[in-house]
Amino acid sequence: MSKRASATLAMLLSLAASAAPAQEYLNGIEWQEPPVVTPGEKCGAAPSDAVILFDGKDLSAWKGAESWKVEDGAMVVGKQMIESKDTFGDCQLHIEWSAPTPAVGEGQGRGNSGVFFGPYELQVLDSYKAKTYFDGQAAAIYKQTPPMANAMKAPGDWNVYDIIWTAPRFKDDGALESPAYITVLHNGVVAQNHFQLLGNTPFNEPPKYAKHDVKQPIRLQDHGNPVRFRNIWIRETKPAEGKQVKEPFIRNGDKETPVKKAS
Repeated sequence: MSKRASATLAMLLSLAASAAPAQEYLNGIEWQEPPVVTPGEKCGAAPSDAVILFDGKDLSAWKGAESWKVEDGAMVVGKQMIESKDTFGDCQLHIEWSAPTPAVGEGQGRGNSGVFFGPYELQVLDSYKAKTYFDGQAAAIYKQTPPMANAMKAPGDWNVYDIIWTAPRFKDDGALESPAYITVLHNGVVAQNHFQLLGNTPFNEPPKYAKHDVKQPIRLQDHGNPVRFRNIWIRETKPAEGKQVKEPFIRNGDKETPVKKAS
């Protein structure tokens, strides 16, 4: 066979191979189309499906905020804990906060507040070059686990929490069906990675779960320090939805071969 004929045969074999149907795995799930969400134009801006809890103008989304102030586009902690008028289950929460300047106090008395999902606290604290117990510093799940890293900015600078919250579920008899989970990015640094909460986060007793509605308010703590908050938005999250219309299979051309389940 000549070199030209050999090259022609090789090309034909290559074309035939590329035209042959490829083997494909199909999981047999008929998925619903995911909803379209338009991201915010700037970093940290709310996406199109977010609920705005504070836009720098007023405190109308909050209960109990009569003594809290709005200054220069930020809400400043006043007297008593406040909570959102709306309640939320599984969600994504974006919140920015700034420790008081100049820094005053030490330990738990330095720029202390908290972001609560119902009775569960993600700590807010001025942990910039300041020491306290590790499961009580910024981005800790209070009295349960320290953050994976201390990504704190200096007092007066703005910190960002981006939080993914999975709410706990309870059975009819009050028993825990599934625990709460939380993922936290602190200034873009992973501080909590799908941490499983042991229960609520009190100061003076062990954590425990007590039955409550899946949807809870977002709460911001008054701990006697004028911590500032801004750009607070939240969006509820739902798993992708689909139904199993047939068992998983391998398709090769017109042939379908069921995938054997692992024993």
